[in-house]
Formats: sequence, structure tokens, C-alpha cells
Amino acid sequence: MKLKTTICAGLLAATLTPLAFADVTVGITLSTTGPAAAIGIQSRNAIDLWPKTLGGEPAKYIVLDDGTDVSKAVRNARKLTSEDKIDILVGPNTTAAALAILDVLKETKTPMIALAASAAIVTPPDDPGRHWAFKMPQNDSLMAQVLVEDMVRKGFKKIAFIGYADSYGENWWKEFSNLAAGKVDVVARESYQRTDPSVTGQVLKLMAAKPDAILIAGSGTPAVLPGKTLKQRGYKGVIYQTHGIGTLEFLQVGGKDVEGTLFPTGPGVVAKGLPDTNPVKKVASEFTEKYEAKYGANSATQFAGDAWGAYMVLDNAVKQALQHKVQPGTPQFRSALRDAIESTKELTVPNGVLNISAKDHQGFDNRARVMGKIEDGRFQYAAE
Repeated sequence: MKLKTTICAGLLAATLTPLAFADVTVGITLSTTGPAAAIGIQSRNAIDLWPKTLGGEPAKYIVLDDGTDVSKAVRNARKLTSEDKIDILVGPNTTAAALAILDVLKETKTPMIALAASAAIVTPPDDPGRHWAFKMPQNDSLMAQVLVEDMVRKGFKKIAFIGYADSYGENWWKEFSNLAAGKVDVVARESYQRTDPSVTGQVLKLMAAKPDAILIAGSGTPAVLPGKTLKQRGYKGVIYQTHGIGTLEFLQVGGKDVEGTLFPTGPGVVAKGLPDTNPVKKVASEFTEKYEAKYGANSATQFAGDAWGAYMVLDNAVKQALQHKVQPGTPQFRSALRDAIESTKELTVPNGVLNISAKDHQGFDNRARVMGKIEDGRFQYAAE
């Protein structure tokens, strides 16, 4: 009887002992060098602030630089999935790299939270690769919508457009032109390469159309060139940019030539100026305070906020995935983690409120965009 009692007690103790989980391993590929470094460095800064646990369990972060090179980003993804056996990939920062990595996700059944903007990364979500893909930045359509609303509110009739001659610029043209139809008249369209030393020819054509405002669809510091050229050529109308400009380097390179620029942005970039009624202000302000305590006043950006938001999504999803009693480092955990991300509901992150679903692998709504302006060398909230 004593032996039986001892065995039962041992079995009871075993059932009450929490399951010991392996570390959750997160692979991260960022553009901390190359043309997109201004974006990638902001992401890296925020990741350096990530807590060392996810879902209450120890976490391991492996960060690689892809040099803003698509092929290197793919090599990083393959190394992280095959050699480091990551549970999830965070990054990359550029749309082209994120699209190229989709095949790796499909082959290895590894979820990804991209830090690049284009909706093409996650649309359609039932595509075999995109089944595993999620992203933090707002879809261009959401940001184009608030831009068009602002143009209409200000009474502008004629708008000109210049954007990158790549997937970023093309997608912005598609979204903007669709939303603008019937609301404003797009009177000119030009494009340029990120590495172009001059856009004088394009700018002169834009100005010849006599637009009330001009939208520049670029990101990072190469987006400065059209605005600077427009100012130098005497353009007096309003200049709009996209949310891709949200880097400190853009402000530094642009200087007085970008003063007065209007742009759509996530709430986290302009948290200090948001009205108290804004549903994201509390979380956005908490992140901004944490980030600026380490990196200095007015240093928080869209890209830093997105990277911090990725941690919040992961932390929430890991808690759910671990409830299935599957070990990190296994295909079962990766699948459970993907499913948990896809069930994210009403999660407030620095740049909006997320409701991710099988039909929407981004998840932001109108709470994720406000209008900003560049004033006194800073990104500030543009009150309506």
C-alpha cells in the first residue's frame, strides 16, 4: 500500500510540474547597411529593446544584416531556417526581399512577420507562401486613403505623382490612382530610380501640369530628391510624401527643403501630439518614452514602432502557442505560432490596433493612420 501511495504521489507531482519548454528562437534579417539602412537601423534599435522572454519563456534572437540585397536576404532566411532552426522570421525591411522569401516560408513552413509595407507580401493570404506571411506596416491602401481624404478636405483639384520605378512606387501608384479616381484629377505621373542623381527633367514635367499638390511615393533618404528639386525650381504648391519617409536621416538630408511636407503616418511617430481621445496614444506614448530614453529626444520613427509592435504580436502569440504543449524548435510549434498570430484580436501596438484573420494578414484599420507634417525639423501631428 505504501509503494502504491508513493507511485501515485509521484505521478500527481509530475502532472503538476510545468512543462519545460526550449527557448523560442527568432531569426531576424534587416537592412542595417545599404540603401535601406536608414530604415533597418531604426528596426534594429527597437529590437535591441526587446525583452529576453516571449510568452514568459526564454527567447533567443539571431539578427543578420541583408545589406538591402534581395539575394542576401533570401540566403539569411535559408540559413536561419535550416541551420538555426528558428521558430519565426522577423523582417526584412524591403518589399522585394519579403516577396523573395515567400518560397522559403512555403518550403520550411516557417511564419514571418515582415517589416516591409506592400500588401503584396500578404495578399492573397491563401497563397502557399503567404499563408505563413504577416507584416507590421500599414497597407499602402490605408495610407493612400487618408492622403486622398486630406487632399479633398483642402480643396485640391489637380494632383501630380512621382514615385520609385520599382515595386514600392508601382504599388503606391496603383493604390493612389484608384482611390483618387472621381475625387481629384491626377494630371501628371513620373518615376525615378532610388539611385538617380537628378530628377530635374521629371520635376519640370510635373510643374508644367500646374498641380495644386504633388505626391512623392518614395521611402528613406532617396525620397528627399524630388522634394528638394521642386523647392529649388520654385514650386509653391503642397508636397505630400508617403509613410516611407519616417526616418531621422530623411529629416537630416532634407533640411529646410522638406519643411511643410505632409505625410500619412502611424500614430507612434507623432504620439506626443495626438489628442487624448486617440485609442492608440497610451501604447504609442509608452513606446516613444522607452525608445527615446535610450536613443534621444524625437528619435522614434514608424519603423522603430513597427519593430516593437512585432515583439508585442510575438509575445501574445507565443503565449497562445505554448498552450498546445508543443515544443519550440518543432514544426508543430511553428504551425501553432502561425495560427496564434492569425487569431490576434484587438491588440494595440504603437502604430495601430491589430485584428488579424485568415482573410487579412496585416490587420490594421483606420486607427492605424493619421496625418503628419514636418515642422521645425521634426515629424509632428497634423491636426485636422
